[in-house]
Amino acid sequence: MPVNLAVPKPADLHPVPGVRVGVAMAGVRKANRKDLVAFVLDAGTVVAGVFTQNRFCAAPVQVCREHLADGQGGIRALVVNTGNANAGTGSDGLARARRTCEAAAGLLGLKPTQVLPFSTGVIMETLPVERIEAGLPAALGDLDAANWLQAAEGIMTTDTLPKAASTQVTIGGRTVTVTGISKGAGMIRPNMATMLGFLATDAVIAAPLLQALARQAADASFNRITIDGDTSTNDSFVVMATQQAGHARIESLESADGRALAAAVTQVAQKLAQAIVRDGEGATKFITVRIEGGRDEAECRLAAYAIAHSPLVKTAFFASDPNLGRILAAVGYAGIADLDQSRIDLFLDDVAVVADGGRRTDYKEEDGARVMKQAEITVRIALKRGDASATVWTCDLSYDYVKINADYRS
Repeated sequence: MPVNLAVPKPADLHPVPGVRVGVAMAGVRKANRKDLVAFVLDAGTVVAGVFTQNRFCAAPVQVCREHLADGQGGIRALVVNTGNANAGTGSDGLARARRTCEAAAGLLGLKPTQVLPFSTGVIMETLPVERIEAGLPAALGDLDAANWLQAAEGIMTTDTLPKAASTQVTIGGRTVTVTGISKGAGMIRPNMATMLGFLATDAVIAAPLLQALARQAADASFNRITIDGDTSTNDSFVVMATQQAGHARIESLESADGRALAAAVTQVAQKLAQAIVRDGEGATKFITVRIEGGRDEAECRLAAYAIAHSPLVKTAFFASDPNLGRILAAVGYAGIADLDQSRIDLFLDDVAVVADGGRRTDYKEEDGARVMKQAEITVRIALKRGDASATVWTCDLSYDYVKINADYRS
């Protein structure tokens, strides 16, 4: 069961002016399930994307990068399929991703380079593009500005719940909407994961700024989560700005308006990223790992990821076993230069466990066990080397994780 995660309410997901969404059952892998989603964007929309750092990236990722770099006519549509990742498929996979774009473009009166394709699912299987082509008319016939929750359902793979979030903020006296969806439950690691994220806003923002905003939001959200340490081939986070809110154009992310928009976008992105961890395959605990007192953020991230990736730490959390020396061991092998273990403090929520590198004399294991039984836990490490900090989110590692991934293709 997801950790303190509920199905979003449709009424809480604000439509974004200039964005319509359609969903269909194309039978990409299984019949009778939503597996094809189309976003259609009004002319003038600006689009930016952040993609996987896996060098064995999927065909749709390669095509998306090409089309975003093309810049001719602007991106006007996105097509997303689940059930098949179209990764590890060579030149044939690229041809099939491009056929997806051509099919959507033909139905919408666009150029193929104005369409971005996205796929998620099983790796190294041929994409049944003919099923996508056959399903596109139904998806486009379903276009509606209010279809965000249905779209979240349509991009799920091993997710148990759809993931969506929305907020509104006032900029220049105008209401600006930010709404997004994501998917992901396994193969999740920093530098994104087997995740897809689509976020739209009607904010008016200078086109060159949107890529920086997308990167900033990703670094504060999707690049701060890990479930199993595997970096996927298909990670994609896309930000769309339709320019329809009516306020003065944002020319700097350091301006008051720029900061307000960035805060709203980051807020939604963090909710979507944390929802992925809460719905981690087999997860029973949602764990926040915070490292404080580092010399710089980079070394804080090293320590946080070492803890969050550790199978020994994660299985201890699943068992509610306060075997907390595993956390110290992870910090020790994180790769922090000249780390002084005699200065490290460790806290488990409100329980002080370690002071100056050693177990506190007043620490009682029953206090640690009490915290370990909670559904949400914060691990806090003080390095006492400087003023930098970093936070990542992870989950425990359970028997069900193995079962889910052993049976994934069945």
